[in-house]
Amino acid sequence: MDTQLSFPRYPLLVLLCTVCAPLGTRSPVAAAGRSCADTRQVYSEKGYSTGTAPLTQISGEHLRLCPQDYTCCSSQMEETLALQSERDFLKAVEENSEFLLTTFTQTHRRFDEFFRELIDLSEKSMNQMFTKTYGRLFTQNAHVFQELFVELRRYYSGGSVSLSEVLSDFWCRLVERVFSLVNPQYEFSEDYLECVSKHAEQLQPFGDVPRKLRVQVSRAFIAARALSQGLATGRDIVNKATKSPAESECVRGLMRQWYCPLCRGVPSLRPCHSLCLNVMKGCLANQADLDTEWNNFIDALYQVSEKLEGPFNMELAADSISVKVSEAIMHMQENSVSISTKVFQGCGNPRPAPARSKRSPKESGGNRRPFRTYTPEEKPTTAAGTNLDRLVTELKERLRPMRGFWVSLPHTICNDEKMAADVTNEGRCWNGQTRGRYLPDVTGDGLVSQINNPEVEVDIAKPDVRTRQLIMELRVVTNKLRHAQSGQDMDFMDSEEGSGSGGEDGERYNDDGPGYGPYSPPYSKAPLNPASNPAKPPRVRERNGSKWNRNNGQGRVRSANSQLTFSLVPLLSLPFMVTVAPMWR
Repeated sequence: MDTQLSFPRYPLLVLLCTVCAPLGTRSPVAAAGRSCADTRQVYSEKGYSTGTAPLTQISGEHLRLCPQDYTCCSSQMEETLALQSERDFLKAVEENSEFLLTTFTQTHRRFDEFFRELIDLSEKSMNQMFTKTYGRLFTQNAHVFQELFVELRRYYSGGSVSLSEVLSDFWCRLVERVFSLVNPQYEFSEDYLECVSKHAEQLQPFGDVPRKLRVQVSRAFIAARALSQGLATGRDIVNKATKSPAESECVRGLMRQWYCPLCRGVPSLRPCHSLCLNVMKGCLANQADLDTEWNNFIDALYQVSEKLEGPFNMELAADSISVKVSEAIMHMQENSVSISTKVFQGCGNPRPAPARSKRSPKESGGNRRPFRTYTPEEKPTTAAGTNLDRLVTELKERLRPMRGFWVSLPHTICNDEKMAADVTNEGRCWNGQTRGRYLPDVTGDGLVSQINNPEVEVDIAKPDVRTRQLIMELRVVTNKLRHAQSGQDMDFMDSEEGSGSGGEDGERYNDDGPGYGPYSPPYSKAPLNPASNPAKPPRVRERNGSKWNRNNGQGRVRSANSQLTFSLVPLLSLPFMVTVAPMWR
């Protein structure tokens, strides 16, 4: 009788347990009979064959990543979806860092084109100015000036070139030329002219112009090169940091949050926001360690760009080269008597030049067209279709949101509704096991903070070698940018010393541009004394003779009348040329 009374109650108990059982504790009978149609459809839409996909849920004892409950995934499906989760992760990182990569790539290209064209325009301006002043007499000696711009380009392109040495060598070459010019009644050997160039610093034949040009050009070129290299480094670092493959523990966490709901037959269920953050912080722990050096790097780029916009203006520096060289030549011409007297006292009396017939008007430049100034339309003020102010303004606007990028990347990814549930939907999301609230706390940023990460097991005692290398690259380029802010090139700290290391507390900038007021160069009153005054080391001459005569086929002794190709007559127009210089800007 008792058996008959209890028997009818058993089916009712089974029915009640089946109805009341939650998602994670369904009875074997009910779970095994649940359809996997939704899972098969999503799996097929991703381009995978459903040949191994169960029609209804099966026992999950074979699963290695997802909870071993009843499932719609075979072992092959779980493995395939794990690889898919890694691809989804890398794609999310790439898409969210595209702003960085695009900014660095495009900005570097635009600045590089701009700086290179500025150098080209500066050389073109000098060629036009001197050709109209000297005509054929300048073109025959143009290689002296061409070599200056060759070296400036080589420096900007990253070559091992000291700007101070480049400019010093240029002035030494120029003083030899102009000294012969202002003393046409003598002929000078290479040794004699080398004696002149050795004592150029003591003589100051060009007044204060070489120092001014060195300060202005060095500051601008050092800052321009540092900015260009910094933008290229930023591009490379973003490329490397976003292309790192995911570790196996990261893939395990990615699979559990994104595709285990699919295996449970609820593909529309998104991971809880906090679950997503823990997974992403574990997967991106190494990138987060870039944060401090990355922010320093972004700040340094910003500050150098401001210098280029202000006191280290590359446009003004490139534009002023030809005018300052003209000022220097004019100064030596005006002080030729006192300079020559000191040279003769220090280097000895030169031999008189042999008598020669008077030059023809054509040879002396008599048939030249009158010198004219540029109109505003002819004088280029921009390069590469833009100007420096516009480039710098755009760069600074793009740099501001880059700070803190790597520590904010997990939040950026998890804020995407396709990647995780909204923070307001914490009770109706996938918590890693079933539908429900995610209880663990969100971990901090960086490798060390992942010691208690509940979703991704991270070995905090084993720093990533690639990340350490990126941190070192950031430190190096940041250091270069910081030195560039004070006019110093780290590669030539000794040779560039004094080229602007004092920053704004040192040199004044209002006289660094062309035509920015008069100057009073110091004159050396004492005669040259090679025995008591230290001389510069001799410059290396070419094997086939002087560097100055290789294009003209001159011999060892050069006559100012017969072999020097400059003429004194065109030089007389230089005062006018310098006077109208500001009109070209």
